Parts: sequence; structure tokens; C-alpha cells
Amino acid sequence: MLSKLLFIETLGCAMNSRDSEHMIAELHEKEGFVTTEDYKEADLILINTCSVRERPVHKLFSELGGFNKHKKKGAKIGVCGCTASHLGEEIIKKAPYVNFVLGARNVSKISEVLHKDKAVEIDINYDESEFAFKDFRSSPFKGFINISIGCDKSCTFCIVPKTRGDEISIPDSLIIKEAQRLVGAGAKEIFLLGQNVNNYGRRFSGDHEKVNFAELLRRLSKIDTLERIRFTSPHPFHMDDEFIEEFSSNPKVCKSMHMPLQSGSTKVLKDMKRGYSKEWFLNRVGKLKTMCPEATISTDIIVGFPGESDEDFEETIDVMKQVQFDQIFSFKYSPRPQTEAEHFTNVVDDEVASDRLAFLQSLNNEIVDTNHEKLLGNTYRVYFETLHRDGHVAGRSDNNIVIKVNGSEELLGQFRNVKITTIGRTILTGEVIA
Repeated sequence: MLSKLLFIETLGCAMNSRDSEHMIAELHEKEGFVTTEDYKEADLILINTCSVRERPVHKLFSELGGFNKHKKKGAKIGVCGCTASHLGEEIIKKAPYVNFVLGARNVSKISEVLHKDKAVEIDINYDESEFAFKDFRSSPFKGFINISIGCDKSCTFCIVPKTRGDEISIPDSLIIKEAQRLVGAGAKEIFLLGQNVNNYGRRFSGDHEKVNFAELLRRLSKIDTLERIRFTSPHPFHMDDEFIEEFSSNPKVCKSMHMPLQSGSTKVLKDMKRGYSKEWFLNRVGKLKTMCPEATISTDIIVGFPGESDEDFEETIDVMKQVQFDQIFSFKYSPRPQTEAEHFTNVVDDEVASDRLAFLQSLNNEIVDTNHEKLLGNTYRVYFETLHRDGHVAGRSDNNIVIKVNGSEELLGQFRNVKITTIGRTILTGEVIA
């Protein structure tokens, strides 16, 4: 019997990527699907969507039109993820050839909606925190594990709580069991996922032992053959001393921290309802750098948020200069539906916002270039996981520096000491020395 073919396009964050893995696994186990990279030959086409910014939403409908035009006869199209959650039936109204819509909190229902034409499952209160998904991994060298679902924050710019529902932590026993299974299958690194990972343990759906994120890291690190633990994203508000101390002292926790700043202005942070000030953020960075000077720090920044003045923007630049971020993800503010900021009237001129974004990104490039020059000749322990077509193999250091070397697939899944020989902005080149 021939397998049915599944094509899936994933937009957005690491949590979306993990949701796609869950859907692939469920469809393979329960429906006999195998994946294809050619949507024209697929029996089922899925788009796993993102709604954090405006552009991916616009992209959805243009993608859908192309898929419908070129898909083979009888193929089904499903829209999943965050945009599915907030648009729901509107997707089918705009694109009536879509067969079903599946929200970000309803991933476990993928086999069910497949057989219900025009099904719309978008309940953001649906609890999947203890659902036993089937197994699929995009990479044999590392595994992604959800430690919570949903978000309890009320950031005025963010639609995620409206698409993923209230935050619920997944019991630590299930997380540890999943990590043990992944390590048993050959993964040496796990990546913990959640909207606010360091708020872990605040709420469970059942009666479970109260375990916070620092304790979860301690318990996971006891898995003997697990060598590295990464996570994203922690929230600056929850960066208490215990969390920073565990991050700094636990040798299995990778020394790279993503700290979403969003703005360096305490006034703008208050308007965003982020829950912390510029001073708190810099205090946490200071403690982190004191306890773990080798740690790299990345961040998210929004420019042009309603009411952001030139002085507010200068506060953000001040934080940039003080922290010297190793990587930034920066965007112009775009209003999102169902958010409080959508109704703010003190809109920043688009040209002004564009100029601020260009200045911020230029400054970051200068910072990264200067910092990377200091890395020439340094040696890092690299875990190789990606084969490049140009004869290189790439991996990451403990502190998340991307490094490539000349090599073949024999290096994949291996740790090697690498000396840096060439500097680049996003990737460094080195030679294996041990």
C-alpha cells in the first residue's frame, strides 16, 4: 500500500516547529502519511501559521492561493497555528478551498479534523498539557520539548495569549520521560520550549508537585548521557536570583540567554505592560554577566511602539550600548488584532520607525563585528548538527556561537574542539583541533 504524502510549511517560532513535529508524528502513526518537500505531489498540505507580526498573516493567503492552484486533484489543505486560532472561520470564507482550520491549542486533533470537511477547531482553553503525542524529530541530534503551553502575560502588543490561551505547565515527570526517550534515541542536546519558560510551575492542569524552572533544570541535568540543555524564552520579569544562579552554575545548561527587552524605555515598557523597568533589566544583565561572563545574550526589540519618543528610543540605544547584545531580533511595531495596543492612537510615523530600525540594526552590526574580532584564535567545544553543501559541517558552541569547519557527515552528532580561524557576522569558521 502506497503511503499518503504530507507537505507542511511552518512559519514563526520554535514552538510552531515543535507543533509541526507533533502533527507529522500523529499523521504518520494514525493516518499513514509520510512527508514530502514537493507540495504538488502531496495528498495533504498544511500551513502552520504565525500571527505575531502582520507580514506572516498576509503571506498566508498568497501561499494558500498558490497551493490551491497547483495542488494535485483531491489533495486537502489545512491551516493550523496562531493565525488559525484568531481568524478561524474567516480563513474558509476568504479561501473556501481550505478543508479545515486547526488552532495552536488544538494540535492533538489533527487526525480528527482531517476527516471533517470545513472543520474549525480553535478552542484556546483546550488542555493538551498531558496529551501523549507520537514521536517525530526534525533532527536526530537534538530534541525539542514543550514544558508549557499558553501565556499568562498581558503585553499590549502581543496576540499570543489570544491564540494559545492561558499558561499551563506540563508535569515535570512527562518532560523528564520525554528527555530520557530523546537521549536514548541519540540526542545529546534538548531544547525546552515555552512562552515564558522561567515561569514554569505556576499552574498545572491537575494535582502535581510544584516544581519551578530552576528545579526542572536540576532534575533534567541528572540524565547521565544528556550533555546540553537549551531553552527559550525566559521572561526578564521572572529572572530571579535562583534562576540566574542555576543557569550560571549548572554545567549542562548552555551559556546563552535570550532576554526579550522589547524597549529600553521604562515608560514604553509600562505602556507595553512588560512588568519590569529598564533598571531591572540592566540589573539582571549585570548579575548574569558577573556570575557567568562567558554567556552570550540575545534579545527582541520593537521600535516605533505607539508613543515612543526620540528620548524613549535613545533609552533603547543606551541599553544596546551597555549590554552589547550578541544577537538581536528587531522589528517595527505593527498593530495586531485583539490586542490593547491596536487601539492606541499615538502612532509613530512609519518613516520615523523605519529610520530608528535601520539605526538600531546598524549599531548592532557594529557591536557584533567588534565582539567577533575578539574571538579570533579562541577554541570552542562544538556540537555538529548541520551539513552544508559547500563541504562544511556546522554546529554551535556551548554559548550558541555558530561555527563551521571543513568536514563531512562523519562529524554530525559529534563534539569537537574547534579553533576559530575566520570571523564572520553570523557564522565563524574554524579548524578541528581535537
